[in-house]
Amino acid sequence: MIRYLFIHLFSILFLLPQIAGAKSNIKGQIHDNKSTIPFAAIQLSGSALNTLSDSAGNFMLTEVPPGTYTLLISATGYKDYKEKIELRDTQTLNKDIALKVDESGQELEGVVVTGTMKEVSKLSSPVPVEVYTSKFFKANPTPSLFDALQNINGVRPQLNCNICNTGDIHINGLEGPYTMILIDGMPIVSGLATVYGLSGIPQSLIDRIEVVKGPASTLYGSEAVGGLINVITKRPENTPLLAADVFASSWGEVNADLSTKFKVGRNAQSMLGVNYFAYNNPIDNNKDNFTDVTLQNRISVFNKWSFKRKNDRLFSLAARYVYEDRWGGEMDWSKKYRGGDEVYGESIYTKRGELFGSYQLPLKEHLVFQFSANAHDQNSAYGNLFYLAQQNVAFTQLIWNKVLGRHDLLSGISYRYTYYDDNTPATANAQEQNAPSRTHLPGAFVQDEIAFNTKNTLLLGLRYDYNSIHGSILSPRAYYKWNSASKNNVLRIGVGNGYRVANVFTEDHAALTGARSVEFVRKLKPETSWNTNMNFVKKIVLGNSYMSIDASAFYTYFTNKIIADYDTDPNKIIYDNLDGYAISKGFSLNLDLAFDNGLKILTGGTLMDVYSVQNGERKRQLFTEKFTGVWTISYPLSRFNLSFDYTGKVYGPMRLPLLSDADPRQEYSPWWSIQNIQVTKKITKKTEIYGGIKNLLNWTPNRNNPFIIARANDPFDKQVQFDAGGQALKTADNPYGLTFDPSYVYGPNQGRRVFLGMRLSL
Repeated sequence: MIRYLFIHLFSILFLLPQIAGAKSNIKGQIHDNKSTIPFAAIQLSGSALNTLSDSAGNFMLTEVPPGTYTLLISATGYKDYKEKIELRDTQTLNKDIALKVDESGQELEGVVVTGTMKEVSKLSSPVPVEVYTSKFFKANPTPSLFDALQNINGVRPQLNCNICNTGDIHINGLEGPYTMILIDGMPIVSGLATVYGLSGIPQSLIDRIEVVKGPASTLYGSEAVGGLINVITKRPENTPLLAADVFASSWGEVNADLSTKFKVGRNAQSMLGVNYFAYNNPIDNNKDNFTDVTLQNRISVFNKWSFKRKNDRLFSLAARYVYEDRWGGEMDWSKKYRGGDEVYGESIYTKRGELFGSYQLPLKEHLVFQFSANAHDQNSAYGNLFYLAQQNVAFTQLIWNKVLGRHDLLSGISYRYTYYDDNTPATANAQEQNAPSRTHLPGAFVQDEIAFNTKNTLLLGLRYDYNSIHGSILSPRAYYKWNSASKNNVLRIGVGNGYRVANVFTEDHAALTGARSVEFVRKLKPETSWNTNMNFVKKIVLGNSYMSIDASAFYTYFTNKIIADYDTDPNKIIYDNLDGYAISKGFSLNLDLAFDNGLKILTGGTLMDVYSVQNGERKRQLFTEKFTGVWTISYPLSRFNLSFDYTGKVYGPMRLPLLSDADPRQEYSPWWSIQNIQVTKKITKKTEIYGGIKNLLNWTPNRNNPFIIARANDPFDKQVQFDAGGQALKTADNPYGLTFDPSYVYGPNQGRRVFLGMRLSL
């Protein structure tokens, strides 16, 4: 069966382009009588034909059957354009189209690529995609995208260690390993480096971030179970000649983003970005003799090239290098104690290189070859335990896109090779000899987007992967989209399958710290899940004001879920496939309001229930809140060139890992909130200064807790007495019978601070 499936997919990919000859063409340029308009969305009603204008506003629709159509064009900030056209066989129709600026305040839909792996207008995508531009993140400037994502509804950066402050990204309550991170559509952020993959990208080079909630394994393979985040960088031709964004805080943090662009010859443009972040000021406000925030020195260099080719075919190439030195621990720790048992510290050296690109083949058919490679080297010392790891990932993919009548076909083949080696039992054989893991993952996928008419679209997809360790895996999905004639109402319903092959040691920081030993009950099996979701979007124009309502309901059912058991033994983390099932379900709502006086409000909330059932016992998932709410409120005072931003997020209680029944810390976190305020002053058209207060309420997780880190006074457990079974005994020096453990963490320890910065763009 598998052989026939491969034959079928390959025939679609390579034989179908021979069908259907050229008929008619439509080409032209889009402008506003002042300048050209890049990346406008062009569609032909009654067909699945669509495209985007290029950076010069030019576009072309090829192989259009003769007939009468309505040409539809939309671009952010402009009114929709409609025109009836008639095409004869073999005709080339030239159009010069001027769009009118939309003065109503309504922002039209932008372009997205993540949901369907091709550029379409957000409105046209059958898969719901949330888009956040670089302007959104400027309302709360942060030194990394990991921190910036906290203002997105349903997305939460989760700290996994009180000491070294590493973390991952949760989407709709699912842990970080279920979130796939892409940069320009390339899966280059491996499990070993989720937090590093979101650090060190200069925000001045980010065009937008697209978020898909729910499984995307049909297109992107393993890891895209809970959802994916696609960081899309700017094209070199659209970046400023010189840009700088520098800010510092009263805690001693300094962050600098610098970027420039240049040309090489007539056909090549390049942009170069450098990010530097430093924090070297140990602070211990909670008085546990441990640093509240990890000290860091990080530098990242990003370079992207864009090459002009015949017929505007795509060719881009990008590279990034990240180096980071971070440590946290006892206040008197220094590097001479690294790896020893005198003074406790967690010290992490990271070196990471990435290379990725896309090349459209010089053929009549739309075939794009994509490739990426990354090498990650990590040298970590957690107290007197070393974790030395090397991970190399190579990825290639060939994608073919073809429109045949009402069918918009997308198919492809891919291959991923992963090399992983470390100094833990994860890469040791039965004889306890080092045996690096080498995983081969070839795959093929096909997707058909069927436009029945201008209101109804159906998307069907299927992916097959063969994992060299776990064997064959199939991932289907289906989405249905309906929109009203005015396009002010959109309904999307989807169902899909996700899978994930776990590597515990690359994903769970707690497995590395040495505070608990790791135990595997049996060989882990790949996780699988089924997800269904419903999304409804309504746009309302109220005079010169605008409101958008975006509501979603989701339900995910897991089998073979891998659960880290912190409860059975306080000295162990026990990993096993769940002998039962797990559920993640909930509802989210986003409201986007723009008023004619300039006031903008973006707010939302997510209500969810995430739990597992085993042997008839229901257990709530650790580190998962039942409710989160976010808001960004912006208001300009144009007369004084001032603008104000008030951002925040509120979290409901989450279950936390206690070491025993005698542990005096709270089993559930309280309701808590991080809020920020910012004022921006525009000095010139190219220069602005900004400043404000972060964590306005000065919230930290040590409130109403006797301590956060268990046994912080004895991090090597030298004074702990154990019974014959290895359990800590209650003594006068240890009244609760605890061992050292930094895994009780649910929020940042960093309190209120003032920040000040400046942006320059030439």
